[in-house]
Amino acid sequence: MIARAGTGPLRRLVVLRHAKSAWPAGVSDHERPLAPRGRRDAPAAGRALAEAGCLPDLALCSTAVRARQTWELAAAQWGTPPAVRFDPRLYGADVPELLEAVHEVPDQVGTLLLVGHNPGLEELVLELAGDSLDDALDDVRTKFPTSATAFLSWRGSTWDLLAPGTALLTGMTVPRGKKPS
Repeated sequence: MIARAGTGPLRRLVVLRHAKSAWPAGVSDHERPLAPRGRRDAPAAGRALAEAGCLPDLALCSTAVRARQTWELAAAQWGTPPAVRFDPRLYGADVPELLEAVHEVPDQVGTLLLVGHNPGLEELVLELAGDSLDDALDDVRTKFPTSATAFLSWRGSTWDLLAPGTALLTGMTVPRGKKPS
């Protein structure tokens, strides 16, 4: 399937799955923090976004502790982090809920970062992508692990026009931080 060409400015949606989380006893799912590996991988994800020249104008982030910590560690890698909106709807969201949040983004935002959880994020990427460069769609279908970042591009005058099959998946990365030596 080929992504339908839209009209309007080129927009980018960057989808970041939270970094690896811990499972401490007695802590609710929403309050789970990042594991040591997640604390290493989240900054690596931020550096990868900077290296790809894909820094966001706005970030939408789940309110879950692990997603907020991923955002904070990733954004700390940039000179001036963009505005962030912590949206409780993104915790456990499915594709319609994720699209609802994206559709509310102001028109002046050219690049949007969405920080959240699977399976919703993986399903969103697969639903939006009408096509991909290289084997990016196959990579997402195979696995969208923690700290995975998917890069989607599309043309549209407003964010509420983003619809299934209208974006091009330009790549997927899984940045990993190095263990201290």
